[in-house]
Amino acid sequence: MLAYYFKLAIRSFKRNRILTALMVLAIALGIGATMTTLTVYHVLSGDPIPQKSGKLFYPRLDPRPIPKNKSDDSDPEPPEQMTRYDAEALLRDHRGDRQAMMTAGLPTVAHPKTHRKLAPQARYTSADFFPMFDAPFRFGGPWSAADDATKAQVVVISSAFNDRMFGGENSVGRELAIGNPANGGEAPFRVIGVLAPWALHPKFFDMTSHGYGDMEDIYLPIATALDRKFSTMGSMSCWGEMGADGPVGLNAPCSWLQYWVELDSPQKVAAYREYLDNYSRAQKQSGRYQRAPNTRLHTVMDWLDVRKAVPSDVRLQMWLAFGFLAVCLLNTIGLLLAKFLRRSGEYGVRRALGASRRAIFLQCLVEASIVGIAGGVIGVLLAWFGTWLVRQQPDDYAQLVRLDLPMLLLAFALALIASLLSGALPAWRASRIAPAIQLKSQ
Repeated sequence: MLAYYFKLAIRSFKRNRILTALMVLAIALGIGATMTTLTVYHVLSGDPIPQKSGKLFYPRLDPRPIPKNKSDDSDPEPPEQMTRYDAEALLRDHRGDRQAMMTAGLPTVAHPKTHRKLAPQARYTSADFFPMFDAPFRFGGPWSAADDATKAQVVVISSAFNDRMFGGENSVGRELAIGNPANGGEAPFRVIGVLAPWALHPKFFDMTSHGYGDMEDIYLPIATALDRKFSTMGSMSCWGEMGADGPVGLNAPCSWLQYWVELDSPQKVAAYREYLDNYSRAQKQSGRYQRAPNTRLHTVMDWLDVRKAVPSDVRLQMWLAFGFLAVCLLNTIGLLLAKFLRRSGEYGVRRALGASRRAIFLQCLVEASIVGIAGGVIGVLLAWFGTWLVRQQPDDYAQLVRLDLPMLLLAFALALIASLLSGALPAWRASRIAPAIQLKSQ
């Protein structure tokens, strides 16, 4: 029976080609706009590490002084990063299954053959960083906690950087001359690991800059990098006088480090929250903190919400696109209604010959579904073009916006659902036509 309804729909399309084209175009434009914005939202709101996002937590403390004028203390939220003193204290206490302190850096690296100075993106961190974030290794492995303690001159490099520096060979055991661009001093660092191609989108462990950028080229023990005064980069917030070591000094009143902890059970999460509060109380008793405990412990997805990983304009564009799709559906409903009612005589004859209301309704719904499928195909092409336009934008997430298989399937499903919804009312109206009245008018 469906095959028969399909033939009737094709005949109807041929009789009303312009009207059919308008309906298909309305569905296609709505689907194209909606899927373009939905794809952008899908990229930005996805879980970057679904296998562990429920076990990784971002703690926050509040070492800021209380302003003399309380009206100036307008932000109840603690700083988004940690001071060096607090990060090192939490790292020593080792209250999580794993923990890592880190920051971004920009040291110089001399090419082993040409000796040309390069400035790769670097991450200074501690040993647990790699197992915490499931970093895959192509050659070798990470450094150990003992290397952190002894400030060992070891380095882990990315696969792309290994290709650039060593032609893709197993470079474990080779040396790189790494230094501070400010003073030019370099030291030999032994390569102990080469990462396999690896990406986290967004790079949630450090959202202070380029959250959707590439992963770093080199990874160094943070104790070694700070000891050798390698240059750091990223946002920094200070609220007092600094010592001779500047804002990165141990006792500097500046928050600039990211700190993550891994906790594998709700009981450990609760215990860690209590630990953060007790640590804050102890710091207040010592005179270092002025505030009562003002702590946070965010999951990965909570932290992305806090950092607004999905920009507000992207959310707005998505809702506007859904609104545009609704307008397109209303137009389609009007066109289908006009088309079906124009054929009321045909439906009246079919009813008089024994066709049920259900048969008429199904016939009209099949016709609407074909319109939706055709609109969905064109809509996918428009969405593909729309995502290509997004990739031409300078935003750091733009290159990630691509229509993958799930989004393609969603596009067709959305087109089919939209066509069925838009065809339901016109089909119902057509099925309610009284055959006697139509036969008299023929």
